[in-house]
Amino acid sequence: MSLNIPNAPNAGLFKGGYNNYDSEDGAVLRNIDACQAIASTVQTSLGPYGRNKVVINHLQKMILTSDAATILRELDVVHPAAKLLVMASQQQEAEMGDATNLVVILAGELLKKAEDLLRMGLKTSDIVQGYERAQKFALETLEELEVDKVEDMRSQEELSKAIRTVVASKQNGDEDALADLVAEAVLAVLPKNPSMFNVDNIRVVKIMGGSLRQSRVVRGMVFPKEPNGSVKKVQKAKVAVFSCPLDISQTETKGTVLLKSAKEMLDFTKGEEEQLEAAIKEIHDVGLRVVIAGSTVGELAMHYFNRYGILVIKILSKFELRRACRVVGATPLVRLGAPMPDEMGNIDVVETLEIGGDRVTVFRQENEGTRTATLVLRGATQQYLDDVERAVDDGVNVVKAITRDPRLVPGAGATEIELVKRIQALGETTPGIPQYAIKKYGEAFEVIPRTLAESAGLDATEVLSRLYAAHHKGEELVGVDIENDDDTGILDVDKRGILDLMVTKHWAVKLATEAARTVLSVDQIIVARQAGGPKPPGPNPNWDED
Repeated sequence: MSLNIPNAPNAGLFKGGYNNYDSEDGAVLRNIDACQAIASTVQTSLGPYGRNKVVINHLQKMILTSDAATILRELDVVHPAAKLLVMASQQQEAEMGDATNLVVILAGELLKKAEDLLRMGLKTSDIVQGYERAQKFALETLEELEVDKVEDMRSQEELSKAIRTVVASKQNGDEDALADLVAEAVLAVLPKNPSMFNVDNIRVVKIMGGSLRQSRVVRGMVFPKEPNGSVKKVQKAKVAVFSCPLDISQTETKGTVLLKSAKEMLDFTKGEEEQLEAAIKEIHDVGLRVVIAGSTVGELAMHYFNRYGILVIKILSKFELRRACRVVGATPLVRLGAPMPDEMGNIDVVETLEIGGDRVTVFRQENEGTRTATLVLRGATQQYLDDVERAVDDGVNVVKAITRDPRLVPGAGATEIELVKRIQALGETTPGIPQYAIKKYGEAFEVIPRTLAESAGLDATEVLSRLYAAHHKGEELVGVDIENDDDTGILDVDKRGILDLMVTKHWAVKLATEAARTVLSVDQIIVARQAGGPKPPGPNPNWDED
């Protein structure tokens, strides 16, 4: 009897329908190709002149942005190796809120250099070992490149200095106005101990129309709706927050009532009305003039609130309700009735304004040290406003990072060129095979100034040769001049004030190297058969044809 030899490897080991990509099939090189594809997608979006992408996600929503984290989040990447790069960028977003593009581009370039080494005949273990040593050296070198630091967290000028470069990479041309707005908002809510600063305390409200120059900061919260009752403005008032419905209480059981006359019909709801009026009168008598409702407000309750001159606004989002409690300093109540003195909050001004045709309600604290500040952003289109909001978000995250480490390093690719120079020098003095990997690791950093020059329409090769020449002379602060003011394509970044936060770069280098090393360490991908039956039909691939 002949042996039954299975034709696929491991056929008796896994359930039928699995796919196996082995190192003999060039799995490592395939993974590197997939990662390079994802890196090249976001590479053109780097820097102030980075191109925007239009992403139409699975819900057919259009997103227009140059923010790598947003682009990658909206793209459903399925390749497992490319997913590692996406995860690294998401980790950078969670940790620092900025430089997500740097992580993906650098990881993609490190893998591209690793491919050259693999074709030369090096083993992946040699490359990983070399990359590890080079990363350690790069992070130590980064510490030595400090050129400035944010001395005073409470100075708007000092904060703007760090925020400006980050905002410029998203909204080039408007960086000064936006940096000042973000710095003003941050200083309004900055606690006595800056390390306790919470990013969530800076809110954004987007109102279409007008121009970005008409944006402003409000010390407090802005709700894009007007109050529910007839009272629209209150000053120096006590505030109560109710998370329960403000209405006649409903009975749990159903019943039938037989009414014999019109008088009985009029008297039928009198008891409930009196009970509701008593509760609202009680609220009025303790001095409350503003009620924030987290649930429904009945018509009858609204009538009594108007009668007693109490402003009522409905906020259905529990997150917004929680923030409103923080602004006014109140405790949310789960029963209708007068709150205790320590459960009430205070607000200086509640007013309804009209901004660009939209009616908004502003809760404003006039005194120092408000708990929340809101940026009211103006712009022509919703997509533009969304992108400005992302730039603001990056700026606020930078402030949070400054509270951890205020040191700044040169921007505009100057830091990267200096790293190339120093890591290459380390490679020259390293004996054995790892030197090839160390040199290639250094070369990978060249991608940042090259991309900045290309996106600004400069001759990248010429600009890079001038940068290298300057850095070899010891001019460490020379970077890419995207405006190309003096036709050389290079500039002194310190004089122009283009500075990046060191801690952001530190994390980006760390995560990019980690992602590249992880991808290189994979030699086999085993994909199980997908669960479920046949897939539903996908979207029409020719959706953009007339």
